[in-house]
Amino acid sequence: MNVHTDLEKLPLFNNAVVTIGTFDGVHTGHQQIIEQLKNEAVKIDGETVIISFHPHPRKIINGNSKEVKLINTLEERIALLAAKGIDHLVIVPFTEAFAEQSAEEYIRDFLIEKFKPHTIIIGYDHRFGKGRKGDYHLLEAGCSTYHYTLKEIPVHVLNAISVSSTRIREAILQGDIETAKKLLGYDFFFEATIVEGNKLGRTIGYPTANLKIENEEKLLPGDGVYAVKAAIENGKLGIGNWELGNEITPNLKGMMNIGNRPTVGGTPKTIEVNLFDFDQDIYGKKLRVYVKKYLRGEQKFSGLDALKTQLAKDKIQAVQYLTKE
Repeated sequence: MNVHTDLEKLPLFNNAVVTIGTFDGVHTGHQQIIEQLKNEAVKIDGETVIISFHPHPRKIINGNSKEVKLINTLEERIALLAAKGIDHLVIVPFTEAFAEQSAEEYIRDFLIEKFKPHTIIIGYDHRFGKGRKGDYHLLEAGCSTYHYTLKEIPVHVLNAISVSSTRIREAILQGDIETAKKLLGYDFFFEATIVEGNKLGRTIGYPTANLKIENEEKLLPGDGVYAVKAAIENGKLGIGNWELGNEITPNLKGMMNIGNRPTVGGTPKTIEVNLFDFDQDIYGKKLRVYVKKYLRGEQKFSGLDALKTQLAKDKIQAVQYLTKE
């Protein structure tokens, strides 16, 4: 998959079959659109083109980045779309100036001038241009002027996407990992940098990798203890390190705690992963964590001995699940 981030350096697409969206989650609903896109491209010997945006339009329009929580970071979204066999992904820098384009300018100066689409596949509820005044009917009216074909995404697919996106976010926040996986079509995962903690875990036999999430927009599971699998990046940071579009095999098993550690007096929210049968110095490296199962909520224990006893039970439960999973 070719990734383009500069609108002034786009190639001349061959019979471009285009769709537009954030594709956050690249979940089972999105995958139906992707299949429609690929099927149309095959019919005309064309290329598939997904137009997406960064940062998320809500961040610019609403001006409050903390309200935007995404299932995928941009890097994760790129990797997931690459795995689906898309020819081109265009990441459009979403700025205030871009948002100020009229709907007519959006069609003429953006869609037509930059992409010269053969076919546009879009939902009836798609809105674009200043004040979100552009819609499916305006695109339909442009077919004869600009000589493209307009295809509608079925209503039931759009409804499924809307419902799925909301349910996935709710499920992740509530620790309902099974529902999230079913709707995503893959294990929910996140990436984080391994940083030094207070090393308390070592004193009770459960050393943990303390994780720092670099992207504040990334949605994370609710507080609690989880069974996880993980993969360590192999040197350099960045998406290229994860072999764009290739499946990553998490070769480590472990358990993760997200919360405020009430047993030791409470702390700001931390994310800690205890990797089983693993003892290497990995500070500064990136860990990709695949969340497999919610084990229990975060609890306050009477002391470190009680916590240690519970962690032993958690590990047994995690190992049993991950071994058969």
